[in-house]
Amino acid sequence: MKATRILLATTILAAPLSALAQTAPTAPVAAEVPDDSAAPGEDIVVTAVAQGTNRLDSSVTVSSISADSLVELAPRTSGELLRNLPGIRVEASGGDGNANISVRGLPVASGGSKFLQLQEDGLPILEFGDITFGNADIFLRADFNVRTVESVRGGSASTFASNSPGGVINFISKTGESQGGAFQVSGGLDYREFRADFDYGGRLSDSVTYHIGGFSRIGDGQRDVGFDGVRGGQIKANITKSFGNGGYVRLSGKYLNDRAIGYLPNPVLVTGSNADPDYRNLTNFSINNDTLHSRYIQTALTLDGANRPVRRSIGDGQHPVVAAVGLEAQIPVAEGWNIVERFRYADISGGFTSPFPAGADAAQTVANALGGAGAQLFYASGPNSGQRITTPSSIGGNGLLANVVLFDVDLKSLNNITNDIRLNGSLPIGSGTMSVTGGFYASRQDIRTDWLWTSFVQTVQGSGQSVLVDVRTAAGVPVTQNGAPGYSASFFGNCCRRSYDLDYTTLAPFAQVGLDLGRINLDGSLRYDMGKARGSVAGADLGAGFGPGTTTLDINGDGVITAPERQVAVIPSRRSPVNYDYDYLSYSAGVNFKLTEAGALFARYSRGGRANADRLTFGPSINSTTGALTDEGAAVDFVRQLEGGFKFRRSGVSFYVTGFWARTEEQNFEATTQRFFDRNYEAKGVELEGRIARGPFSLSAGGTYTDAKITRDALNPGVVGNRPRRQAEFLYQVTPQIDFDAVTFGANLIGTTASYAQDNNQLKMPGYNQVNVFVAFHPTQNITVSVNGNNLFDVKGITEVEEGAIPTNGIVRARSITGRTISAALRVGF
Repeated sequence: MKATRILLATTILAAPLSALAQTAPTAPVAAEVPDDSAAPGEDIVVTAVAQGTNRLDSSVTVSSISADSLVELAPRTSGELLRNLPGIRVEASGGDGNANISVRGLPVASGGSKFLQLQEDGLPILEFGDITFGNADIFLRADFNVRTVESVRGGSASTFASNSPGGVINFISKTGESQGGAFQVSGGLDYREFRADFDYGGRLSDSVTYHIGGFSRIGDGQRDVGFDGVRGGQIKANITKSFGNGGYVRLSGKYLNDRAIGYLPNPVLVTGSNADPDYRNLTNFSINNDTLHSRYIQTALTLDGANRPVRRSIGDGQHPVVAAVGLEAQIPVAEGWNIVERFRYADISGGFTSPFPAGADAAQTVANALGGAGAQLFYASGPNSGQRITTPSSIGGNGLLANVVLFDVDLKSLNNITNDIRLNGSLPIGSGTMSVTGGFYASRQDIRTDWLWTSFVQTVQGSGQSVLVDVRTAAGVPVTQNGAPGYSASFFGNCCRRSYDLDYTTLAPFAQVGLDLGRINLDGSLRYDMGKARGSVAGADLGAGFGPGTTTLDINGDGVITAPERQVAVIPSRRSPVNYDYDYLSYSAGVNFKLTEAGALFARYSRGGRANADRLTFGPSINSTTGALTDEGAAVDFVRQLEGGFKFRRSGVSFYVTGFWARTEEQNFEATTQRFFDRNYEAKGVELEGRIARGPFSLSAGGTYTDAKITRDALNPGVVGNRPRRQAEFLYQVTPQIDFDAVTFGANLIGTTASYAQDNNQLKMPGYNQVNVFVAFHPTQNITVSVNGNNLFDVKGITEVEEGAIPTNGIVRARSITGRTISAALRVGF
């Protein structure tokens, strides 16, 4: 990999994603991301725009990560990869999915990527990026198939994609235009994970190309859990027939079946003050290297969606199963005019299972709360199962127990079908050119899920050693059964036994007109989204009349009703309809003025909408009897954005600065806190992105300053004027690299300033700086041996805290980036 080929230095680093770059056919839907030292006219934007557009000629803010930058510098997860895009805030602490992703100060009030759409080859992975327990990134695996990752922040994203007013991140696949491929084996040197990646592409004839690739892996994952917490893989393929008139037809397929632990908040000790806290590991449990997952807690007894006893596997974690087929075509209809068609059907299912601590405290305190004063404790799993715990103050090496609610969701169907068809063309206008695009987008998104939550008590231990604990009264009467105080979300008031059977239809005509007048480029676009929400939901959370939340049931079938079996959560038989329509207009207009062939100024104003989906259904905005909206404005949240800046690119030097202002409204629901949000936000700031390449040396850097605040809150007015939770003022990434023929080495620094844990702006999450290093040896042209160190100095990077202030016992529940991990890989190109 040549240093001059990195468009945006990405990385961090672990072996799994490296790949040989291949060039796709030059077309509006799949244009090549060029060499960063190439002439400015070759820098083409293809995501969320009408047609392939030169970056310096466009008033759109875009950044790219080329496949070349993944040859030796591969991030371990997609979330870690996306942290290197300016303007994108990624809380990459959830493992191989479930990352919270935001852009330019837009809020993450609950989770996922509400205002930002993740795409593969120009179509959304899911229509809504924040489906509860079905975030879009769970169903994405970036591997050797990826040619380019392209992000558009703001701008025309609101008019060239539905439900994406904040931006679009598009994973563009290789298509086999260049003959060749690679095979790689990789593994952790200080953690247990083994992986094999491959890809190959080329020509079957002068007009037919193909590409195929995928991966398989197995191991604990990045944290020691004592079992195969990651296992599975993916395979993708496509074949393209090109025609002499510039047209082509491409068929593609994808099969993903992968299991990966979802890391949720875990207990951590906080000392000091809310304004100046010190986050410390608990004895025998590291917040950035451990998890409550354990080899001794592998299954959970519960009821399925039909209220039948079932034993669920905790080890399945985030389990996406995706079988997708797609069609892409470009059909010339006249000189300079093309029909571009994209279609995909994806059969999506799986599950999300992970322990969430409702709280953690001294073992005897937890026991007394469940069984009364003097309650007794017994091991319920592990090597000492059945034995009484005589010294609770030393249990687990720290004397702590966690009351856990198991987030266990059966993702029965998140199937979607999407189609985008458009007509592109251009006309001469005087000495300039007018481009015209008209199109129609249609999609249907299923959300059929069952929430099968249950609860148990377990020790707070790392290295996969945690065990279940039973509680008995002082008189010896059992209060729990195999660690479970009830077969429900006992520590959340028995809430959340839910069933969703929903489908969302989206229809959206769109149009764009652009004028290229030489140094001046003007464009404007419109999109009109029409949506239908249909289906039903069930759950006692809907209120009185919708059935009991719990019942008495001999769930283990032993003929004896125990105390926990008097608290068995069921899905009520009565369902509440969901039946409403919505529509909204999005628009965007921009101007770009080229100062020279290497520099330009631009400005753009946009308004886009995002339809709310399943997170709206158990709230006050839908009538539980009729399924109609009680508040018409609740269906869609709008984002208004103004942006402008300067772009420069010449001879291996590039610099981009963008100032932005955004106003956002949001209605949402958060599963972990059982809270609804109805508020407005405002954010302003500046993005900086630059790169210099001189000989073997290159330096890429980006930073985003954001000043954000809550401007209205209908449910909690006391937070108005506060900074939104987890929103840092400054984020940055810097990657220096040196590339010689035989060796490439460098570092990747990612940092953030402090932010507040919650919207009350009391407890702070400290800023942190993460350092990743990499070195790759090239003994021959086709062989690469690489070693990558992620989070070299083992810092705690707190990304999420459930508490808004330090509690009396000093223990909060938080998520951190993973600690130091080192991996090695051997790649052979052919």
